[in-house]
Amino acid sequence: MPGSVRARAAAGATAVVALALIAAGTAVLLVLRGNLQGQAGLQAEVAAREVAAQIATGTPYDRLDLPDGDEHPVVVTDEDGRVLAVGDDVRAVDGRSVGAARTGAGHAGAGRSAADEDTDDDARGPRPGEVDDDAHQSDGTADVDGTVADYRFAAVEAEDGRGEKATVRAGSALAPERAAVGSVRDAMLIGLPLLLVVVAGVTWLVTRRALRPVEGIRAEMAAITASTDLSRRVPEPAARDEIARLARTTNETLAALEASVERQRRFVADASHELRSPIASLRTQLEVGAAHPELLDVPGAVADTVRLQRLAADLLLLARLDAGERPAGGRRVDLAALVREETAQRVGDRVPVRVGPSEGLEVAGSRSQLGRVLGNLLDNAQRHAASSVEVAVVRDGAWAVLRVEDDGPGVPAAERERIFERFVRLDDARARDDGGAGLGLAIARDVAVRHGGSLAVREGAVFELRLPVAG
Repeated sequence: MPGSVRARAAAGATAVVALALIAAGTAVLLVLRGNLQGQAGLQAEVAAREVAAQIATGTPYDRLDLPDGDEHPVVVTDEDGRVLAVGDDVRAVDGRSVGAARTGAGHAGAGRSAADEDTDDDARGPRPGEVDDDAHQSDGTADVDGTVADYRFAAVEAEDGRGEKATVRAGSALAPERAAVGSVRDAMLIGLPLLLVVVAGVTWLVTRRALRPVEGIRAEMAAITASTDLSRRVPEPAARDEIARLARTTNETLAALEASVERQRRFVADASHELRSPIASLRTQLEVGAAHPELLDVPGAVADTVRLQRLAADLLLLARLDAGERPAGGRRVDLAALVREETAQRVGDRVPVRVGPSEGLEVAGSRSQLGRVLGNLLDNAQRHAASSVEVAVVRDGAWAVLRVEDDGPGVPAAERERIFERFVRLDDARARDDGGAGLGLAIARDVAVRHGGSLAVREGAVFELRLPVAG
């Protein structure tokens, strides 16, 4: 499958290894060739210096001990390029025939004039009886006994005791070097494809084994989607790698999704139950009023209608909050002014609300939503207070704290988190006349969280809303 992860991983690994091997093989061949050419040049220089040393010690050209021409073809020439000595079976060098070497008296240059000797003394090169320290190397060809081959030549100058200079040029065959380089190259050309096949196969198998848990996760997710059973979980590998973390995160997501769906189901069921009661009561009163107008309970019908209106408003606000609605940014609300306005409007409360010491602290958020939070907290305090309800706004570092406290029995420690769940009412607040639908505190906490704050119950009956101070 060309589009699969395994195929792409195998192709990528094979391409990288191929490039690396090609680069490494080229470098190895170049280094090997350079070393072998260096060895050939060194052998040629050694052979040339051996012959040059004989010339420097005065050995006649026709008595020079020259190496075998098949191993090291040697040609000795004078300054004018005339051949003085040549190795056995050597016929031509660089395509030029070496001809017959000059033979005769023991030392060449017997007829040189004194002027020539003075001129040679001033010329560069070895002094009489010495061999030049420098050797000049070059590549060329030589015809040895009718066979032309490539050689690495080294040229060394020598001067005999009489001041006659000669150049010894000795060669070393390059055929072994080329054969060695060719053998290594052929081995690489054969081994490289095989190695790439092995790399591709191993990468394919390793990737397949590594991705096997992913296929298990995918299959289980497909089964969960088809069955809509959110209680199922994907298998978690024992290894502590990225796939194991993916599986754990997937299970955490499924758990959160299951909890959200369950909460939504409970919400729909509770909302239906809460709506059924006032609607049934209102319908009964209207039917009785239609049949017997004198028995119509108008205040009760109005109360049920108001309760339905409040419940519908609460459900609408919860729907907006669940959809991720957040307060508009850039607006500031003075909590102390908000407290004064809200308490001034509550003229029909059973227990008067007292405003305690309040600082003028501003927070960023929605004035209507924060007013709803304060109203819900005051309604809750009114239902449970014995004789007093107090509101205060204080500062705690970077937080603005709004406290609503009543002298009621308080909230048991085990219920301090549960009361913020939707449609939850404690046993003493389940009467329709005393308690609401159980959404007020849930709405208050959701609004607080979306304003970057929190809402909690402290010791006794103290509800504390904490919001970050604006600016």
